[in-house]
Order: sequence, then structure tokens, then C-alpha cells
Amino acid sequence: MNEIIIVKPEKCVGCNACVRSCPAPEANITKQLQDGRFITAVNPDKCISCGECVGVCNHGARDYIDDTEECMSHVIKEKLIIMASASIKAVFPNKWKGILNWFKKQGCTIIDVALGADICTWAHVRAIEENRINSIITQPCSAIVKYIESYQPKLLKNLSPIHSPVCCAAIYVKKYLRRNNPIAFLSPCIAKKEEFLETELVDYNVTFKKLMEYFDKNGIAIPTDSDEGFEYKFDEMQGQLGAIYPRPGGLRDNLWLHNPEMNITTSEGVHKVYPEIDMYAKMSESKHPQVYDVLSCEFGCNKGPGTGNNQTAFDVMAIMRNVENDAKSRRKSSGIMGRGEDRLFKKFEEDMDLRLADFFRTYKPSMPSPIPTELQLEPIYEKMGKHTPEDRKYDCLACGYKSCRDMAIAIYRGLNTPSNCIVHARSVLLARHSAITQQHTHLAEITADCLELSSKLKDDVAKISENMTNIGESTTATGERAAVVKDLLENVVEFCRQNPTMDEESVGQLTGILETTIEAFGALDDNVSATHESSEAINESIAAITNLVEEINKALIQTEEEASAEVK
Repeated sequence: MNEIIIVKPEKCVGCNACVRSCPAPEANITKQLQDGRFITAVNPDKCISCGECVGVCNHGARDYIDDTEECMSHVIKEKLIIMASASIKAVFPNKWKGILNWFKKQGCTIIDVALGADICTWAHVRAIEENRINSIITQPCSAIVKYIESYQPKLLKNLSPIHSPVCCAAIYVKKYLRRNNPIAFLSPCIAKKEEFLETELVDYNVTFKKLMEYFDKNGIAIPTDSDEGFEYKFDEMQGQLGAIYPRPGGLRDNLWLHNPEMNITTSEGVHKVYPEIDMYAKMSESKHPQVYDVLSCEFGCNKGPGTGNNQTAFDVMAIMRNVENDAKSRRKSSGIMGRGEDRLFKKFEEDMDLRLADFFRTYKPSMPSPIPTELQLEPIYEKMGKHTPEDRKYDCLACGYKSCRDMAIAIYRGLNTPSNCIVHARSVLLARHSAITQQHTHLAEITADCLELSSKLKDDVAKISENMTNIGESTTATGERAAVVKDLLENVVEFCRQNPTMDEESVGQLTGILETTIEAFGALDDNVSATHESSEAINESIAAITNLVEEINKALIQTEEEASAEVK
């Protein structure tokens, strides 16, 4: 298992853009985290490394790994062989020579992959002439190869057995030049890493984007080329029309140059080529073109996901027209042999002694997961809240899949979860809304009862307060009167004591009675004072209760308003 496309979970927002753009049905695994967030990881065994998801992710959650850092750590001490993709001219129109010169200064050997493309063309032409291959799907695109290996293994018999241009160049260097230094490919393509792991012909896939990031990070300045021409002094011969392979239909145009009658159909672009490959697999072989020339990238390798190329498609195609004119000019100067025989092909066979069999390759099929039956999908649909045929054809695409059925298949395979279905999520929300509505109705009834009780309590408190006021007033009056009587009695006692006309025994009896009465009125006065103080305390408690009732009323009303807002 080799991880090429990587995910940064902290940046993933679960928008499903990667799932929606991905042509490989089992490449993404969507899961829900404990905090409720959805993130989409990569299944490296089923990912074809086309890089489409990296380009469509607006959140920076997807990236890729290549061999730039490892390669650059060995570039000097191991004297690498640098193979430059022909697309380097379109990606760095003013600096491609400066980049190659930098590697030359490090002691590297520079090989033109356009030469490998010319060898690739030669091998295809000869294999078709010798009837070794027929009804083929071209394979310079590594993402296409991985897709067929993983999802359409029945088409492996149709996949061209001829190696890609870079691997043809690597075979030439290793087998014919007998050079065993590590090979690095300056590449526009993320998926080439897959090809190199499988064929073991190239050691490092160094994408243009990561290479420029390395140069910037390490303060390496590449000067602008002073020469605007397309010729360069490679360490081996420069390629000819193989230089146009990176553009859409580049291989086709090379084959037509040698056989204009060849039946060739082309297809490019993630959202076009893979559905058409699936269609090709279902077609009768009698309807297959002689050559089906396919590329994953809509504008060819020149705008591949590893280029970082911000130029417009028009700019790139204009450069490629100039590259083609230059290649044709050099090809013309080399001459065409009699009877249309190509001098370059003659050089391959007579001077370089290339053998067709050396450039053949094999493939490793990976059986796709079986498609579940409708019976097996039934419980999945139920979990998704899709109970009717109409529910199961909602096909809103929010999950990233093209249909509800595709989503159900992904869930069956463990690649997704019912919670990620927006219809399911909406059903859950509606159920919760219904439950909240019922709770609100019940709460409203309770609130109304509480408000009614509160109103009654408020009225009762008001009456108690009024009565306590009356009691307080009456108590005050009683106290005042008791004080007057007490003073009067004290004066009478004093009068009796000082009155000489009354006998001592009578005075004693009378004053005893009066003093007892005074004590009683004193006690009454104390009780009245205590009652008054208690009344004031009761009034304070009543005021506090009244305030509390007001607060309860406010809280009840606010609760009812908030519950109503939540239901809405």
C-alpha cells in the first residue's frame, strides 16, 4: 500500500468535493468523527492518483507526495540521470533550459523523454504492423493504467503492452547505454509514482510543482533562458515529434504520421475519459477503434496536477504548436527515406539495434469489489431513510456520488455512512423538529397553568398585604391608646398615695390594683410593639414574594418565546 494522495484532516470540512470529482469509485472513505464532523480519507489501494481531488479542494485538505526531497538529497553524490518530460517546455517556457542546466552543473546526465516517446511511437507502429497488437488502449497515462487495473481488469488485454515514453527512455538508458545510475523523472504527473513502483524502471518522480517549491525554499534562483528556441544539448539525442506527446492526441498524431489510415479515437479529461472507458468495456470488440488514445488530464500532461501550471490552455497549446513546428523542422532536416521509410526508425533499428520485445510490459490486475445485489442494498436504503422507489432516486448529488444507488453501494462497502446522506440528515432533523414541537406544546400548557397559578398567588399576596396594613394601623392605634391609659393610671396611683383623706389600707388596695393594671397595659404595649415589628417583617416578606412572582412570570414568558423560536 503506497500513499500518494494525502489528506490533512484538520482542514477537511466534509464538503464532498473530492468524492464528486473522483473517477475512482472506491478511492474515498468518508467517516464521521466523535465531534460530529465528516472527513474524507483516501483508500490508497483503490486511488488512481489522478490528482483531480487536489485541484478541486478549496480548503487545502488534499495534497500529494512525490520524491523531490529524497531525490535532491542524492542529486550530487549519486550523479543522477535526469529524464525531462517534454512538457517542461510548456510548463516553464522561459526557464526550462535553466532548470536542466542547474542539474547539469550538479553532474547529472540529462535525457530527453521525447526520445523515449519516439521509441514508443516506433514500438507501436512495428507492433501493429506485425499484428502483435490490435484494438488497443494507449497507456502513457499512469492514472488510466491504474484505473483499468483496479476497476476494469477485463480491459488489460486491450491495454497497450508498449511501455510509456519515460519507461521506454529508461529501458534505452539501462539496457542499451548500460547506465545504472539512479533515474529521476522531471514530471508533470502525480500518478507516475504508481507506474515506477510497478515497473521499477525509474527511481524518483520529481513533479515540477514540488521541484519549484524546493528551489524557492532553498534559495535556488533559476535564471530566465536567453535562448527562446526549443533545441537543447541533451546528453543523448534530442527527440523529434515525440515532443508533442504531452498534448491531447499527441500519440495519435505521431501514429498518423506513419499511417494516416489508422482508426484512432481520442478521449481526455477526468469526467469524460473514465466513463468512456467503462463504456468501451461494455462494447462489442467489433466496434472498438484500432487505437483508443486516452489521457486523464483534459489539456494533456502540460496542465497535469503536478505542474503547478497557471498558464491558460491557449498559452500552452500555442507553445506546443511551436514545439511541433520545431520538431518537424528537425525531422525534415534528417530526411525521409525512400518509400516513406522514416530515417529515425531506421536509426533505431540499425544504428541503435532496438528490439521491440525489450519495450513490452505486463500489468497487475486488482479485482474490483463485487457490486451488491438489490437485496443486499435494501437494509442500506432503510438506514438512509429511503423507503420508497422515489426516495431511492432522489439523486441530489450532495453526497458526491452520481446517484443514491452509488451512495448505497459505497455504504455497503464501508466507504461512507448513512449520516452523510442529506436526505437522511433532513429526515432526522424533521423527526427532531416534530419531537420539539410536541414538547413545546406540552411546555406551553404547563406555562399557561403556571401563569394562572402565579396570577392567583399574586392576588392572594395583595390581599394579605392589604390585611397586614390594616392590622398594622390597628396595632399602632391600640398601642397609642394603651400608653395613654397607662399614663393616666400612673397619675391616679400617685394621686392616691399623696391624698391625706384616704386611709392607708384603702390606698394600698387601690394602688395594688392600679399597679397590676399598669403592668398589664405595659405588657400590652410591648405586645403591640412586637406585633408591629412582626407586621413590618411580614410586609417585607410579602414584598419579596411579590418580586419573586414577577421574576417567575418573566421567566415563564421568556421560556415560551424561546421554545416558539426554536420550533420555527
